[in-house]
Amino acid sequence: MAEKSEWSVGEPRTLTFDDRRVEELSVRVAGGTVNVVGTDDPVARVEIAEVTGPPLVVRAEGGRLTVAYDDLPWQGFLTWLDRKGRRRSAVVSVSVPATTRLTVGVVGASAVVSGIAGPTEVRGVSGHTTLVGLGGPVRAETVSGDVDAQALGGALRFASVSGDLTVVDAQGHVLSGESVSGDMLVDLAPSSLPPDIRLSTVSGELALRLPEPFDARVSATTAAGAVSSAFPALPVTGGWGARQAGGTLGSGAGMVRCSTVSGPIALLRRPPADADPAATSSHKEI
Repeated sequence: MAEKSEWSVGEPRTLTFDDRRVEELSVRVAGGTVNVVGTDDPVARVEIAEVTGPPLVVRAEGGRLTVAYDDLPWQGFLTWLDRKGRRRSAVVSVSVPATTRLTVGVVGASAVVSGIAGPTEVRGVSGHTTLVGLGGPVRAETVSGDVDAQALGGALRFASVSGDLTVVDAQGHVLSGESVSGDMLVDLAPSSLPPDIRLSTVSGELALRLPEPFDARVSATTAAGAVSSAFPALPVTGGWGARQAGGTLGSGAGMVRCSTVSGPIALLRRPPADADPAATSSHKEI
């Protein structure tokens, strides 16, 4: 298989790359499902279980592996339109070494990425993306697709128009999120590093659950929305119109900034690790 570098796949097929070291993976799919998992196995495998419409192209060049529609480029991905109107769908599963650098693009497809320790970038026009146990930095951009993330160890940068972001047990200390109308619900795990959290939206809801102890200067402001705080050290001030909650928790070594125009903001207290999971706030669960 080493002498062949490209395959056009129009029916179910499995490819195993045991003759080359895969250092970078790019997947671009419209319709269907993408599942990428990082493993300790140095061998990369691509399983295409279903293909409808034009074939997928699998290309291996040096340490780079690509699984994609050739007419679905990474540049301008979020504005891509299928001008030929061809119905297409694919179910793709890929396992690669955990240290692989990863880019995934989906249009109207769901994506699940787990176990990757290298940098990960995800772009989605629509569809649901799930990120689990990623150790490296993550960048996620969507138009209307939602992103769920759990146990991320690196920095997370999120941008969306109307897609929602839900982060559970975030172990990284750097997180930024921007949206127009999407909600962002973030649960932070305890960390020894000072946090750098920046969340902003126009009309979406922001809910941030903070662990204890937590060392940061906190600022939560809205021009016309509601603000609530579970921390006496972060009192809510303001009347009609602009409202804010702010203050210092612990040593104030880190920074948390949340802002909206008309969306509500909630600063919640994260239950201790040994607390009853049912004993959560009455706010929307995250």
